[in-house]
Amino acid sequence: MSYEEGNDSKFVRKVKENPFVPIGMAGFVAIVGHQLYKMKSRGDTKMSVHLIHMRVAAQGFVVGAITIGVLYSMYNQYIRHPKDDLVSDQHK
Repeated sequence: MSYEEGNDSKFVRKVKENPFVPIGMAGFVAIVGHQLYKMKSRGDTKMSVHLIHMRVAAQGFVVGAITIGVLYSMYNQYIRHPKDDLVSDQHK
């Protein structure tokens, strides 16, 4: 009998493994939404400059969230629980 994981449980498992990915996605959507709302009052700023600033801010947030997630993962794997890996390697 094979166990097939549903889409909802797969998504929940992925979020638990990498919690900073949905944070990055939510930040991206929030920044883009805010900048699109702010576009009404951009004044003399050209549309292309406004869109470039929006893209840079959104990408910066996503890259920052991914970087923090990688650092957190490395901290958990190598500093917080380094002996867990040693014990599992010795039993193989």
